[in-house]
Amino acid sequence: MYMKAIYKTLILSAGVIYFTSCSDFLDQSSPSEMNDETVFNNTYYTNLALNKVYGDLTQDQTYSSFLPIVCGLNTDCELVDGLGVDASNTSNERGCMNYNCSPGWSRLANVWDAMYKLIENTNLVIEGVEASPLLNPSEDTSEARALKKTMLCYRAEAKTLRAMVYLDLIRLFGDIPFKMERSQSDLSNAYLGKTDRDEIMDSLITDLEEIIPDLPWAGEDGYTTEHVTRGYAHGLLANIALTRAGFAIREKAKEGYIEGENSDPVYPTQRCDDETRAKMYKLAEQHLAAVINSMKHSLTTSVEEYWRQMNVCELQTVQPENLFEIPMMLNKSGELGYTVGFRVSGASSYFGLKGNSSGKLKLTAPYFWSFDHSGKDTRRNITCALSEFSTDKDTKAFRETLSGNKPFSIYCGKWDYRMMAGNTSWLEAVRAGDASAKICSGINVVKMRYPHVLLMYAEAVYENYKTESAQGVDADGNVCVMTAKDALLAVHKRAYADADKAVGEAFIEKVIADKGFMGAIMDENAWELAGEGVRKFDLIRWNELSNKIDEFKEAYKECVNLADQAGGYPSKVYYKYKTTAVYADQEIDMNSINWYEKPSSTSGFESKDFWGKELNDSKGQEQLTINLPSISSGLNKEVKNRYLLPIASTTISTSNGNLYNSYGYAN
Repeated sequence: MYMKAIYKTLILSAGVIYFTSCSDFLDQSSPSEMNDETVFNNTYYTNLALNKVYGDLTQDQTYSSFLPIVCGLNTDCELVDGLGVDASNTSNERGCMNYNCSPGWSRLANVWDAMYKLIENTNLVIEGVEASPLLNPSEDTSEARALKKTMLCYRAEAKTLRAMVYLDLIRLFGDIPFKMERSQSDLSNAYLGKTDRDEIMDSLITDLEEIIPDLPWAGEDGYTTEHVTRGYAHGLLANIALTRAGFAIREKAKEGYIEGENSDPVYPTQRCDDETRAKMYKLAEQHLAAVINSMKHSLTTSVEEYWRQMNVCELQTVQPENLFEIPMMLNKSGELGYTVGFRVSGASSYFGLKGNSSGKLKLTAPYFWSFDHSGKDTRRNITCALSEFSTDKDTKAFRETLSGNKPFSIYCGKWDYRMMAGNTSWLEAVRAGDASAKICSGINVVKMRYPHVLLMYAEAVYENYKTESAQGVDADGNVCVMTAKDALLAVHKRAYADADKAVGEAFIEKVIADKGFMGAIMDENAWELAGEGVRKFDLIRWNELSNKIDEFKEAYKECVNLADQAGGYPSKVYYKYKTTAVYADQEIDMNSINWYEKPSSTSGFESKDFWGKELNDSKGQEQLTINLPSISSGLNKEVKNRYLLPIASTTISTSNGNLYNSYGYAN
């Protein structure tokens, strides 16, 4: 592979390293250039070299926009903003994330180049540290031991970041070039072909097992979750192991592998043999149990409080819920809250002249409907934004309005201008911007949080012991403090107020009875993690992506056909405005809405046509007959289960004949 991005921006000659940074905690002065001997003989400059990697995580084509927002689309609960004819447009996100991608899509090469540049920078740090005399001091003094410990930690951070990037590249492209060394100035190791992704994951697992002891836990040695720490390395290793154990579309059938449902005859969907699968699930159990037993991470007291803290950029420092969050910087990086989030349309004195959210990421109506109909699960109204703030065309008042009969236009409310306003720096910046200004939110991108650890643990333990009452064991033989069911219940019940936790427990017990324990884990995965770029890749390894998309479409049609009946969507909903609020008489009281039946008295309520109206609505019928089939329309069209992206034509053309496309994509 010709690593063209690297040579454009990074390596010039004789191992010279050029430093840039673009994140708030990375925003520091450094020499413009140094040689390796100077850099890696000094912990301060080695840290700057590592910070270069963290800085590159904040680019739009890596983890500011593409990875957290775009690449996790489409699933049964998350949609890219593109329906009908837009869904077949191969030259932009609307078509490409509906699985109708073309190698000519310009963004593919940008993502590929940026991700491999990240890998190159991690390789530079790793090799620099390993060649450093600080790892082999001539004298055994306390100072020398401290310096060695610091350098080993920096190497461990770089290796963890490298593993993270490789896993994400595998998820996007499948088999890819794999390089664990820095590029040579003569390009002798720059042209590489593909390596089987299973070999890559095996290597990453070995690498992580070696360096985990060199990392501190969050809260130790001054490390926060804006660095990779031991907890994240454990969680990442477990995630890689579960991915290795799971299903994937293959370039060709692999001997001894097991074929799954919805498998293409040319490019089969397979998983590894049972022995390897059991080994991977055991690894996942051990590393997830280590995180839980450490007591270094925990669930925030409530879902509302967790998302408030994320929206105001408040970093947790004691038993944080996040295991690793990529640090963004206000006005410099971070699309969360702007490109995705609760919809604020147009200018206001509250939030400035611009407004926000292109609605690139939408949620589905059946997903909203899948939550506990008691209405006690607080995640439903936080996650699914069925309203927006906008200026009324008649009264000119800036007011919240229900979206009404728009079942494909549910915004993801986890990132919300109303919560973000609690960050005075953000509020000042967005009010000072003009109508054309995009104000990057600075909200950190979370790569893993504790609820995902608990759900992966519940899955691994249940798979390994075939009972929900089993407790996992870490690599040192310590029994985990939680059973598989404890972990699932912890995630689910956290979403309910103290007075309603019995309601939450009864609901999830019914889900377990109806769908089995693994079915309940899959549902909980959606309720907890929708919109966060997680679900798609879990569905893929479970070989449930296509099934769940089909289920969501059937559920949608069934609920429409049962309009105004038990289980069906209502044709009209009734609501009131708050009388005491930050935006008094402008903000809807969501607790006043009974989505599932008409109130006994509608006096004092306002009303809005809703999803069930589609039975007698021409636009609604169009959504049923045209838009619904267009969603994820390319997933099984040319090749079954083709969820992977193609390699860009420009990348292939500069690969010296080493790269090519599979899965029916043209080169």
